Amino acid sequence: MSKAEEYTYRVFWSEEDSAYVATVTEFPSLSSVEESQVEALAGAVKLVDFVLDEMKKDNQPPPVALGRKKYSGEIRLRMPKEVHRRVACEAAEQGVSINQMLVSRI
Repeated sequence: MSKAEEYTYRVFWSEEDSAYVATVTEFPSLSSVEESQVEALAGAVKLVDFVLDEMKKDNQPPPVALGRKKYSGEIRLRMPKEVHRRVACEAAEQGVSINQMLVSRI
């Protein structure tokens, strides 16, 4: 079962709100606006806890927390042929694979 603390939170200052905003990656529609970072985070966690309780009552599966997901380490990337050519040339000039060059840029 998912716990509110397991989800991915971000807290930032909002000039528009003149306050701190906490958002939840796995619940993009939820946010908490408070005067301090700590209060904003606590508010978001409390809100997620409430939503999880409601989802449980409605027999809805909660989203999987990003920290619990398993990743293969592979991403397929599509790009225009000319961009592919430029990337291949740059990687060759650096003496590395395209994959090594792109990973170093991330």
